[in-house]
Amino acid sequence: MEIVKRPHVENFIEWSKDKPEVVVLTADLTNSSEVGKWRDTYPDRFFPMKMAEQNMMSFAAGLAREGYTPFIHTFAVFIYRRPYDQLAMSIAYPKLPVRFVAFLPGIATPGGVTHQAIEDVAIMRATPNMTVLETGDATEVESVLDVAHSVDGPVYIRMLRGEVPRLFPKAEPMRLDEVRVLSEGDDVTVLTAGITTEEAVRAAAPLAAAGVGMKHLHVSTHKPFGDPVVLDAILGARHGVITLENHTIIGGLGSAVAELMAENAIGKKLVRLGLQDTYAHGASQAYLMKEYGLDAPALVRAVEKLTGRATGITEPDLDAVRIEAVHSLAKAEAL
Repeated sequence: MEIVKRPHVENFIEWSKDKPEVVVLTADLTNSSEVGKWRDTYPDRFFPMKMAEQNMMSFAAGLAREGYTPFIHTFAVFIYRRPYDQLAMSIAYPKLPVRFVAFLPGIATPGGVTHQAIEDVAIMRATPNMTVLETGDATEVESVLDVAHSVDGPVYIRMLRGEVPRLFPKAEPMRLDEVRVLSEGDDVTVLTAGITTEEAVRAAAPLAAAGVGMKHLHVSTHKPFGDPVVLDAILGARHGVITLENHTIIGGLGSAVAELMAENAIGKKLVRLGLQDTYAHGASQAYLMKEYGLDAPALVRAVEKLTGRATGITEPDLDAVRIEAVHSLAKAEAL
C-alpha cells in the first residue's frame, strides 16, 4: 500500500494555480497546517492572522463578501471552539464560501484535550448552512478541494496531514454525499470515517475468513447525509449496524446513522464505537485508538457481540494485515 508524505502540500499549490480568488488565512500554525510552501508560492494571497482566531473568522467573512474564496488552515479545535460565534454569525449565517481546513481531527494527536477535536463533527453538523467533510486517505486529501470548491456555502474539512496511506485509487476521487462500498456482506453493516476506515479494512479479510459477511461503507460526507446506499446497506444487515468514528459517539457518524434509522423506522441493533462521552489524554495515535476502542480489535469484538458468533480472530491476526506498520513518524507531531 502506498504511503504518501504530506499529500496536501504540493497538491494545494497546483490546484490553486489557476484560481486567483483562492486565498489562505492561518493563525500562527502555517507550517503545522501544511501551507508554508503555499505562502512562499503565492505571498500576495496569504494572510497570517496571528493568534487571533475570532478576528480571522471575521476577516475571512469580509474577503468572501468581496469575491474571494478563503481557505482557513489551522487545527480543528481553533476553528470551532474559541471563535464559534464569529464562525456562526459572520460566515455560516450569510452562507459565505469559506473553507475550513481542520487539522488534527479527533485523537490523531498526542496533544491531549486542548488539541483533540472530539466534538467538532457534532457542532458543525448542527450549524445551519455548513457542509461537513472528512478525508480518509491520500486520495481524498487530494480530491477534497474540488468537492469543497463546488459547494455554495461554508465547508468544514477534517484534514489528514503527515504520512497518509492511499487506500483508494487516484482515479476514484471523493464525491459529495457519496459513500464508498469497500466490502460486501449481509451479516453486519459497518460505517467508518477518517482514520477508522483503515481499521475496518484490516478487519474485513479475517472476518470473511471466519464466515462473517461485513458490508463496509466509508463515509466522507457527514453533512449532507443522504446517499441511498447507506439506507440500503442498513436494511440489508441481518444482525445489525456498527459505526466506528474518531469522535465522540454523541452527534457524529453514530448519531447520523441513528437518526436515519429512526426516521425510517428500522428496528435493528446499532452499536456506536468511538469516544464514549469522555475526553482522551495525550499519547500516540495507535495507543489512543486501542485505549478508547477505535481500532480493528474493538471492531471485531463488536461484530462478535452483535452476531453472537466467536470468530477466533486474534490481535496478531489483525496485525498481519496492518496497512501501515507504525502509522507514520510524522503523526507524532503535536504542533
